[in-house]
Amino acid sequence: MTKIQEFNKLHTSKELLFLGNAWDLLSALTLEKVGFKAIGTTSWGIANSLGYADGELIGFERHLGIIKTITENVKIPVSADIEAGYGEDTAKIVDNILRTADVGVAGINIEDSLKKQKGLKEISEHCNLLSKMRTALDHNGYKDFYINARIDTYFQKENPLLETIDRAKAYVESGASGIFVPGLIEENEIKEITIHINAPLNVLSLPGLTNCNKLKELGVKRFSFGNALSDKVIAFIEKNAAQLLELKDTSLLYED
Repeated sequence: MTKIQEFNKLHTSKELLFLGNAWDLLSALTLEKVGFKAIGTTSWGIANSLGYADGELIGFERHLGIIKTITENVKIPVSADIEAGYGEDTAKIVDNILRTADVGVAGINIEDSLKKQKGLKEISEHCNLLSKMRTALDHNGYKDFYINARIDTYFQKENPLLETIDRAKAYVESGASGIFVPGLIEENEIKEITIHINAPLNVLSLPGLTNCNKLKELGVKRFSFGNALSDKVIAFIEKNAAQLLELKDTSLLYED
């Protein structure tokens, strides 16, 4: 079974896919070691680890290099968060998708947010991109490559439910394998979306939305925590570094 086939199978299992989000090789190896069945990179975490904010501010080559390092060193499937595709036009984004597939990932996240201004892409524009991505992947030996279409309505709209459903349906019809709706938190809205889309729904961990078993009952097929773990690790390092400097004593480094 290929990594792509394995990753797809994880989305159709009776169990919810709990995806571990990594930002460098060490975090990826750790997630694999403790038993996560698949890894998704976090663009926020990768950018933060290099001293940048999220938002395609690091070069694509540098970002892809980190994804490649992770993929080459873990045995479980990896999905790459490539934000909006790191391109100004469809051809460039499709080329970047193929280059990302070439490093061995089983899937990607791609979002419908605009990068240089607030707002979302027009549905027809994003559908055209998804369709061309799927065609290019199929023609280059990446059949069933997992395209997780991220919908940013809950970050940018006041009443996002109906538009989210419209976008989700259109994206699936255009070649998306699954739908990712970060910011979605209300149980009744989660249920409504799962009823209306014919594809696995991925939601993002947020305060009040944390339990895999509960999400499974609501029909969610994939759950990820984005940059929450990387943020917690950074906060832990900052706290301990500050204590070392304040106390001028390294004993805390040897405490359980």
